[in-house]
Amino acid sequence: MSGAERARRAIAYIRLTETRPELVEGSSEAPGTQRRVIQAWAEREGVEVRAWQLDVGVGGATPIAERPGLVAAYAALRDHGAGVLVAANAERFSHDELVAWLIERAALAEGATIRTADGSRTAPSARVEPPEPGPGFTRGAVDLARAYRRVVVRSRVRAALAEKKARGERVGTVPFGYRLAADGVHVEPDDAEQAIVSSVRRLASEGLSQRAIAAHLAARGVAGRTGAPLGQTQIANILRSAS
Repeated sequence: MSGAERARRAIAYIRLTETRPELVEGSSEAPGTQRRVIQAWAEREGVEVRAWQLDVGVGGATPIAERPGLVAAYAALRDHGAGVLVAANAERFSHDELVAWLIERAALAEGATIRTADGSRTAPSARVEPPEPGPGFTRGAVDLARAYRRVVVRSRVRAALAEKKARGERVGTVPFGYRLAADGVHVEPDDAEQAIVSSVRRLASEGLSQRAIAAHLAARGVAGRTGAPLGQTQIANILRSAS
């Protein structure tokens, strides 16, 4: 895909400081207002918005790592081959110069540029010197950059694991109640363990505590994979997987 084609594709980013969108309805921060401003910009510029990402209850100085919507926006840039990350105004990205600069650097790392629908100025370009260092600048910048990379890596790992799980492939330890299939990739129900799982769920539905369930099964001679009685932690894991 050419650079010109990427430049005509954008990912839109909306940020709300309030945790309840209805509290800002009618204001410039309202999600509907931000969306209309961005859509008008896209029509003027001949740009197609391929995806919308939203952060709720996020302040203007919040770092990238603590903005799930912004992290998702960077992933969307890759997925859609977009060359622009756009917000209604510079304030929606950040009012903190260092955080804004890091947001722009992260976008450039994905091959995209930062734009604002109202033309307001964002962070200093990553092609020039970063904001003037102050006390703790170096450590803060490094920490934010590392945190961003950690979140991106975790999001990619979670997406890959979710895809494997959706295909019925084993992800990590085979959960109790299942066994590894003959192909060594997929998992399948284990009848003996499924019977134990059913007993655990039934006893829990009768109001027994996890400790009481473990004691009840031990008294019946029910054992886990190692041959030892099921412990409270194993009971908790079985009930958690059922929720």
